[in-house]
Amino acid sequence: MNEKKLTIAITGLNNIDSPGPGVPVIRGIKDSGMNVRIIGLAYENLEPGIYMPGLVDKTYLMPFPSAGSKVFLERLEYIHEKEQLDIIIPNFDAELFLFIKYAPELLKMGIHTFLPTLEQFEERHKDNLPKFAKKYNVTVPKSKAVLTSNELADLPKEIAYPYYIKGKFYEAYKVDNYNQAVFYFNKLSSKWGLPVVVQQEIKGSEVNVIALGDGEGNTVAAVAMRKQYITDKGKAWGGITLNDEVLLEVTHRIIKETKWRGAMELEMIKTEDGEYHLIEINPRIPAWVYLAVGAGQNIPEMICQLAMGKKVKPVNNYEYGKMFIRYSWDLIGDIADFEKIIMSGEL
Repeated sequence: MNEKKLTIAITGLNNIDSPGPGVPVIRGIKDSGMNVRIIGLAYENLEPGIYMPGLVDKTYLMPFPSAGSKVFLERLEYIHEKEQLDIIIPNFDAELFLFIKYAPELLKMGIHTFLPTLEQFEERHKDNLPKFAKKYNVTVPKSKAVLTSNELADLPKEIAYPYYIKGKFYEAYKVDNYNQAVFYFNKLSSKWGLPVVVQQEIKGSEVNVIALGDGEGNTVAAVAMRKQYITDKGKAWGGITLNDEVLLEVTHRIIKETKWRGAMELEMIKTEDGEYHLIEINPRIPAWVYLAVGAGQNIPEMICQLAMGKKVKPVNNYEYGKMFIRYSWDLIGDIADFEKIIMSGEL
């Protein structure tokens, strides 16, 4: 007997220099052999995932989360009416608040999600990281949430140049002097809102973990990697899976103690003397998720199963030394498709 075909909506189709996770999530789902129809949800009409052949069955433009919850929900209701969605996998930090908040309403409509709770989402915010570290006994660099550029002239003495200045949701810049700090503060606050976070630079190699928690304290999947090539936006353009027991142990402990529900990415710096400093927790699937799929842990498939209420057996093994390298690829399309998505909001 054939399993029911699932209709899965996925955001984050912007496969650019700061890529969204949507395209690799879709690839993972398609690799799993699940019987699916993929609906792309795009925020901008030039997101490459809209036009990639064979990737999505249909795309709908979404209003930006900043447009407000009413407009956001109405658009989802319209799409659901047409497509009968079973699952939505949101992949952007900026939209997660709305999806988490309205998950019960979506479920009443028959749309399943598998996301952290609002408490989990708020607790690991960049400006809450020092408090999070204290509560869960993790080492983090000295940092401070800043609401005005004047505060940059009076930072705690533990924060010295060079340090990083980080946007509320995305983007981080290394700064070497006060003028640079003010410039990036204005840029980040106007783009992502307040607070902006200042974080002391830690010297070492950046190591990351993609993980999936079942909401009951169990780690269903976890893959560690080291960034091998980093863009000027701090994004991994190449990476390799690691056998790093300390990194995985920290991940398992955080998931156990927070009872994390859904995917997450831990970004850490490993210093030369073997110390690990947590610099960020992203409450979603990272854009390098396809490396985890390639190493033997199909996290997008597991999320779909968990969203549909199935039990998923934890996977503890993966292949070490698996690499990924991103590349750009010129996609040739037709202006008619572009016009159609601009005019009707659908393609």
